Amino acid sequence: MEWVKEYWWVIVILLMVGVLMNVYKDLKRIDHKKYMDNKPDLPPHRDFNDKWDDDDNWPKKK
Repeated sequence: MEWVKEYWWVIVILLMVGVLMNVYKDLKRIDHKKYMDNKPDLPPHRDFNDKWDDDDNWPKKK
């Protein structure tokens, strides 16, 4: 177990490579063309910040 103390960084790198390989494989399975063809419509964005524009409480500059 002495080698674990000296080469812990190798284990971390191998773990990160494994995670990246799994992410790559999962991303390759996604069919983006099929998603774009069947993409759901988003509802219109409702923003109520326009009401705050009328309430200008800043002092008037002279």
